[in-house]
Amino acid sequence: MHKRATCLKVIRRLVFSAPIGAAIVVALNASASAGFSAYVSGTTGYDYSYPQCGTAAPSASFGVVGVNAGYPFTYYNSCLAAEYAAAARTGNAAVYVNTGYDPTFTAIDGRHTTQSCANTSAAVAGTQAQQAAWAVGCSEAQRDVAYAAAQSATTPTAWWLDVEIANSWSSSDLTLNTYTIQGLVATLRQATSVPVGVYSTPSQWTTITGGYKAQVDANWVATGQRTARRAQQSCSQAGFTGAKVWLVQYVATYDHDLVC
Repeated sequence: MHKRATCLKVIRRLVFSAPIGAAIVVALNASASAGFSAYVSGTTGYDYSYPQCGTAAPSASFGVVGVNAGYPFTYYNSCLAAEYAAAARTGNAAVYVNTGYDPTFTAIDGRHTTQSCANTSAAVAGTQAQQAAWAVGCSEAQRDVAYAAAQSATTPTAWWLDVEIANSWSSSDLTLNTYTIQGLVATLRQATSVPVGVYSTPSQWTTITGGYKAQVDANWVATGQRTARRAQQSCSQAGFTGAKVWLVQYVATYDHDLVC
């Protein structure tokens, strides 16, 4: 996303301590249910979001558009409707959402955790803090789906989760981060039948989750490379979540994406 050297644009950075690995069991952990690929191998596309407001979309085989404006809950892409409509003209428009966990996000205050997600999280196996983190992810997904629908982004071919260290995450208890991601995935599974994937890098994913094997359909790797040939090398690597690598991103005048 033409907003950084290697990764999606975000608003604030949280310094992490050493990763703390932990296994978790989530009662409402939805399994991958949309294993079909939304993309044709070898084709190229692009990703756009709020920094590209008013910029004409490039000619491509697909487009991925940001729902948020770099941060979950309180920031949204005001150009989503126009950018999604442009991506839809390729015949393959997907969306991505910014994700994160912060203890303040657990407040049921009309801006963050929803009451319905807090209620649902009570059935999730875990501590109270882990249940609250699951509700954060659930709420992020609920609000993103609602905003996308309001902006006529109603039939994306995939939902991608942007998981990066530049957003807020717990540095002391990585299970809170993994529970947040599970809340996002489970809620999107209920809202849509299309694939759900994760955009990140192997190092950032490990820092945030400790190497958690998420129940998602695909990985989208931010390579930081300047050419498709160099970015394609990441196609042969194991996906950081345990899922296959579908897309690799490389940067030029705008963010390009190659299908593995």
